[in-house]
Amino acid sequence: MGNNLERYAWLSVAAALATIGLKTWAWQVTGSVGLLSDALESLVNLAAALLALSMLRLAAAPPDAAHPYGRHKAEYFASGIEGALIVLAAASIAWAAVPRLAAPQPIEAPWLGIAISVAASAVNLGCGLLLISTGKRMHSIALEADGHHLMSDVWTSAGVVAGVALVALTGWLVLDPLIAIAVAAHIVWIGVRLMRRSASGLLDAAIPAAELREIEKIFAEYRPRYGIEFHALLTRQAGARRFISFHLLVPDAWPVDRAHQLSEEVEERIRSLVPNAITLSHIEPISHPSSYDDIKLERW
Repeated sequence: MGNNLERYAWLSVAAALATIGLKTWAWQVTGSVGLLSDALESLVNLAAALLALSMLRLAAAPPDAAHPYGRHKAEYFASGIEGALIVLAAASIAWAAVPRLAAPQPIEAPWLGIAISVAASAVNLGCGLLLISTGKRMHSIALEADGHHLMSDVWTSAGVVAGVALVALTGWLVLDPLIAIAVAAHIVWIGVRLMRRSASGLLDAAIPAAELREIEKIFAEYRPRYGIEFHALLTRQAGARRFISFHLLVPDAWPVDRAHQLSEEVEERIRSLVPNAITLSHIEPISHPSSYDDIKLERW
């Protein structure tokens, strides 16, 4: 899966390079600080795409003695650092825009700049939609975050283009820095949201509620069929991986091989419903009091 994800990350790098060139050109022909803010955000897109590529490669590395569970959490570092870079870009935009409030500057060749910016946005739109759909399908937070970042760039560009058009039509030059500052505020919100989501992943968040419900349905199916019980269900996710453990309580008279066969069957059912799951079960006698000492795990 790692190589497939890397191909999409390389596509993001190519899109970022293309949009940097186009948006820098748009800024140079117009002198618009709003279009400058758009070009600066594209620089962040490039840094984020390169970071996502490196973290996806690290996350795809096989487990070893030092990392027996793999390095799947590397994707959270990618999206978290990307969020920080977005906030840095917003600060740069505000730094360039605030002086223009006091001394607005005219915009040269606005319609040419708008046409170039629209072409750049079309590149980001196609790439962003593809990354989001692929990230959701392959459960890659790094790709999905990169796609959402590109889509936010599309909306940012739309606002900047509208602002430049209004300046050209009305001659109200102060609109240009005002729009740039609004773009900076929007980018900060996106960056903070990405950092919060990454922090949640690094703190071993549980798998989504919909996947938990599927597991509970499996447990409910097996309980009356065999007179067994389940408890101590613990889950966490790391990038595309889901880690699921539970305790299986079986009748005392069952031989080990029968209990083991059932646990393997239940684990296989879970893996068939929860993508990229690694499962671990613990077998206990259903009537022994000590089997229920660990039920407190469910209340953590």
